[in-house]
Amino acid sequence: MKLQLTDGLNFLSKLTPLRTLNALQVVSSYIVSKITGKATHWGHPLSISLEPTTSCNLRCPECPSGLRSFTRPTGMLQDDLFMQTIDQLHRRLLYLIFYFQGEPYLHKNFLGLVKYASDRGIYTATSTNAHYLNDEMARKTVESGLDRLIVSIDGTTQETYAAYRVGGKLDKVLEGTRNVVKWKKELKSKTPHIMFQFLVVRPNEHQLEDVQQLAKELEVDEVVFKTAQIYDYENGSPLIPTIDYYSRYNNNGNGTYSIKNKLLNHCWKMWHSCVITWDGLVVPCCFDKDAEYRLGDLKGSSFTELWRGAKYNQFRQALLGSRANIEMCRNCTEGTKVWA
Repeated sequence: MKLQLTDGLNFLSKLTPLRTLNALQVVSSYIVSKITGKATHWGHPLSISLEPTTSCNLRCPECPSGLRSFTRPTGMLQDDLFMQTIDQLHRRLLYLIFYFQGEPYLHKNFLGLVKYASDRGIYTATSTNAHYLNDEMARKTVESGLDRLIVSIDGTTQETYAAYRVGGKLDKVLEGTRNVVKWKKELKSKTPHIMFQFLVVRPNEHQLEDVQQLAKELEVDEVVFKTAQIYDYENGSPLIPTIDYYSRYNNNGNGTYSIKNKLLNHCWKMWHSCVITWDGLVVPCCFDKDAEYRLGDLKGSSFTELWRGAKYNQFRQALLGSRANIEMCRNCTEGTKVWA
């Protein structure tokens, strides 16, 4: 709890008067839009997800990167595109989520880009499978100013881990975690806040207590359990957990499954955040993994032009009209609660 408080205080330290004003504008415009049913937006994003690369070393079964199933090209974020985007947004931007698809550490200058954003007072976070956190990279991670490091660890034995993280090595994950913990101590740094993220699926659901004990032994700051999005869930899947609390889907008792949440006709994500792909495409959120709902391209327009443009406004308006009519929203369990 103390470590989570430290992370929370670090996050709040990134607030400036302009970022606070922007947050009030975003929240108020979201509330007005919900009440009136008319898409209204007065601010800039509080948070963006920026994709370093679509490349990945693993082959996870519910991930387009792992399945190599993208129709969009694979590539690496260019430094100048990243810096131009941050230069446009940093005065109001509070939170940079430095991942979308792919493994961020495959980008050769990933930590240099993290430092660029961190030096501008933005709270930075990334998610990694931790296979590239050797001693040198772990030190550079701490030195970059990265605020949050999410380590995907979906099992506490090699067999269970590899059931989802296909091609992965649990010992590499543990070694990488130990390296970052070591350098935090060596450099007397409070960051990054190290989180174990455990994607709960049927093969690993018996190890929930085990991963918490493992995190304690490794001096990891926090463990979070995440529910799994299953693409073809209607007729069941061997990945859907039997523990109902950790499943996004209801077992209908006749061999079919349905999504738990109601598709309410509003979405906080459309007001406070967006995703930018490695090649500069602006898409609505992290559920648009193949960039089907393209709202613009930063290679030809400024971010503000796109964020306030007709296409983005039409998308928000369509969502307020009927979220169920938007294909990617039908398998979404998020977006209706207001958190940054």
